[in-house]
Amino acid sequence: MQEKTHSSKTPLRLIREGFPDRPAYGTGVSEAVLTRVAAGELPATFRLHRPARELAFSKQDRASPGFEAAVAAARDAGFEPVVRLAGGRAAAFHEGTLAFAWASPAARPVADTHQRFELIAGIVAAALRGLGVDARVGEVPGEYCPGAWSVNARGAVKLAGIGQRLITGGAHAGGVVVAGGSAELRAALEPVYEALGLEWDPATAGSVEDEVPGAGLEQVEEAIVAALSHHFELVPAELDPETLALGSELEPAHVPLP
Repeated sequence: MQEKTHSSKTPLRLIREGFPDRPAYGTGVSEAVLTRVAAGELPATFRLHRPARELAFSKQDRASPGFEAAVAAARDAGFEPVVRLAGGRAAAFHEGTLAFAWASPAARPVADTHQRFELIAGIVAAALRGLGVDARVGEVPGEYCPGAWSVNARGAVKLAGIGQRLITGGAHAGGVVVAGGSAELRAALEPVYEALGLEWDPATAGSVEDEVPGAGLEQVEEAIVAALSHHFELVPAELDPETLALGSELEPAHVPLP
């Protein structure tokens, strides 16, 4: 009789619920998960979901003199503006993208920042390489929402962006992976970046489908789940009523302007 073996991987709740028709609420829910994970009320949680059209601004964007014009430009392009948790600059989400939000307990959130970036960027890059993309970690000169932990293709086009938010007791690593629809992404970002007075090169905004025709949203989503499972013991879960209620309380803070 064989002995049972136990996984040595760290458990990670995997939630695939999103709120595409209510993006500010979805961001509020991500903040609620982070708050509760940091307080020890929930275990580490990874949300992976399909958003609708939203333009995620940072607090740095909100402090820009061109912010009101940028919000108007986003709405004119058909993208609902929200204020996200992580830093960086404006990023666009749409039906061809995947959003993720990883909330983890952290006794020393600042000290472990590099390690979290390295892990999540490596997971995203590995997932895309599994689909045939020449995926690399690093900033592409001229990219939107520039960051050292962006995931790119061939060192030429950005496919995913990652940012963090740190609070006492916990950390949030969130981002977007562009599976398809790079033209829509560029069309939304161009007037927004112009309003914010930020220079960027639209040619650096790409998608997985541009690199590997036929690799759509579903394939990218499953590849990310598979890559996550190499590092964590994934535990399917759902959002609980208390977290959803807290998300409602936090929602107004993520609406940029009336």
